[in-house]
Amino acid sequence: MDIMLSDFFQRALAGGILIGITAPLIGIFLVLRRLSMIGDTLAHVTIAGVALGFLIEVYPLGAGLVFAVLASFAIEKLRKAYKSYAELSIAIIMSGGVALASLFFTLGMGYNTDVMSYLFGSIYTLDTQDLYVVGAVTLVVAVVVALFFKEFFLLSFEEDAASVNGLPVRMLNMLITILTALVISTAIKIVGALLVSALLTIPVAISLLIARSFKSSVILSVVISEIAVIIGLVIAGIWNLAPGATIVLLLIALLVLTMAGKKGFSS
Repeated sequence: MDIMLSDFFQRALAGGILIGITAPLIGIFLVLRRLSMIGDTLAHVTIAGVALGFLIEVYPLGAGLVFAVLASFAIEKLRKAYKSYAELSIAIIMSGGVALASLFFTLGMGYNTDVMSYLFGSIYTLDTQDLYVVGAVTLVVAVVVALFFKEFFLLSFEEDAASVNGLPVRMLNMLITILTALVISTAIKIVGALLVSALLTIPVAISLLIARSFKSSVILSVVISEIAVIIGLVIAGIWNLAPGATIVLLLIALLVLTMAGKKGFSS
């Protein structure tokens, strides 16, 4: 239990709590727009940026963030070009991200171990600089979502209606995608690129089963995410387990229990 009083665990807890807010806050708009896979895409692109950061000796998380934001612009550009095949943009960018990551891996064989921590998560290695970045992203996401909540709501349920009502649909789409890029690029060090999509989608999936309104589903998804992050970190710290994997498995367990409970009540 002494681990909970250590500095690295306190930093991990702070980082986890911050990402526990932003991931479902953005994730709910992605799920409703059927863009859940964009999380995996931007995570792979972020890993390419992290690998390049190690290669040229710049702040890896910063390089990953830049790559993710650039990829978000590319996704929106491709989505506009292929309106009837929106998922094609995600597949193209994911392929490019994996290819770049592989290339940078081969150019910098010596740092592969460091990059692996971003693939599977390394929340216990968060430093003060990382927390500042995560905190800044959390503040930006919270403020933007609060300011454009009604617009994002309409866009998520009926994009054509949003356009007819005079909303700047293109700008709003770009804004959501950029916010997603910011959240994912900061979350990969916490849960890892291979698991970050789960933090975006599973709390939302649980909340949609039990919430009675859109606003309550947003609140519930954040609460569920925070419960999983805090309990998952405590369990991982006590039993020396992988934190990111523990958090995600806990979320899956909560989803299964919720589905079972809902089925029981409905029967």
